[in-house]
Amino acid sequence: MSAATPPDTAAQAQAQTLAEQVRDAMWAGDHATKMLGMRIVAVGPGTATIEMTVRQDMLNGHAICHGGLITTLADSTFAFACNSYNELTVASGFAIDLIAPGRLGDVLTATCSEVSKAGRTGVYDVEVTNQRGERIAVFRGRSYTARGKPVLAAP
Repeated sequence: MSAATPPDTAAQAQAQTLAEQVRDAMWAGDHATKMLGMRIVAVGPGTATIEMTVRQDMLNGHAICHGGLITTLADSTFAFACNSYNELTVASGFAIDLIAPGRLGDVLTATCSEVSKAGRTGVYDVEVTNQRGERIAVFRGRSYTARGKPVLAAP
């Protein structure tokens, strides 16, 4: 006879499954993220990790990754994290600090974690690092959740 799954473990599994379903639905229509060659490494309730390899066409006139593209990587990661609860959520603002350059061939990894979620607003932090673990950027996003609008109609 097998023991029943503890309620908190079952709820965690359901939340993880929902986050993955939302990821798949969002990924299907996310042409910008795909165009930049980003790869979703992980997603969970309030979290996401995405990688992007710096290509030649991403370099600016100083031969470093354009800061706007690093920002896009962080913003995409933020989007997957804050929508993971199947509630249509958008950015209401963000700030980014670019700390070091990304260079041709670097694999940049953005990792997002939820700092606070209360009512219809949230705060999320994203750290962008390169393949050597060096910090490239830090990003703080503020989110706004639309009432009664799920990402998935029927998960």
